[in-house]
Amino acid sequence: MTASLLAVSDLHISYRENREVLDGIRPESEDDWLIVAGDVGELFDGVGWALGSLRERFGTVIWAPGNHELWTHPKDPVQLRGEERYRALVDRCRELDVLTPEDEYPVFPGREGPVVVAPLFLLYDYSWMAPGATTKEKSLELAYAAGVVCTDEMLLHPDPYPDRESWCHARLAATEKRLAAIDPALPTVLAGHWPLRREPTDVMWHPEFAQWCGTDRTADWHLRFRAAAAVYGHLHIPRTTTYDGVRFEEVSLGYPREWGRREGPPRPVRRILEGAA
Repeated sequence: MTASLLAVSDLHISYRENREVLDGIRPESEDDWLIVAGDVGELFDGVGWALGSLRERFGTVIWAPGNHELWTHPKDPVQLRGEERYRALVDRCRELDVLTPEDEYPVFPGREGPVVVAPLFLLYDYSWMAPGATTKEKSLELAYAAGVVCTDEMLLHPDPYPDRESWCHARLAATEKRLAAIDPALPTVLAGHWPLRREPTDVMWHPEFAQWCGTDRTADWHLRFRAAAAVYGHLHIPRTTTYDGVRFEEVSLGYPREWGRREGPPRPVRRILEGAA
């Protein structure tokens, strides 16, 4: 059977129901690739357990972090913060033979030719401000007034950077340089936790939350870096949209209270590309 490039995100394994969904995720072919676009869970060892379980089933597993993996949760025995926590997660992935944004980008043998799969760790910089805000401070004020505040404000520490937007800008600069070095003859799949464009956040019930969802600086990356598809999660609104002729695939499972309202059993894994015959 031909291998496929598949993707999923926001498994949130702290929920028993979601762990059961994880247990049911199986490849169609032992050579299938699986992108895991962040928010596996909050606890360090749990993230490793989940990614290790998936790696036992799939030919290749590629992970990009979400905000939940980067939290320093008070119940986590691993109390690393910020960049140090991220690097420890990368080390754990390498022990499991799971690819990360710090590894060489793999090339998927697609039906239409080779495609570079680029896992992205970019964060956000508060540029997607709440309606009516013109500064980060005002945007946060509006979010607090509406009671819509991301837990990142309490648990996602940017150390050693002074704030999360500084960490985001450092990640953008390093990632942009790597993407620009890809062979210009090759298309890409850009796969990260946060969407590259703001438009996917327009359907959220609480527009104040958009400030924790991405950055204006990636709005044209799907064109600049020849994306065949852009994969993301975070919003818990699984769907396919198209911008400038490029597919944007939100592949999140989300919380049981969310996917439990949808018709039929949860099927969070999305096929992104078919492999070569």
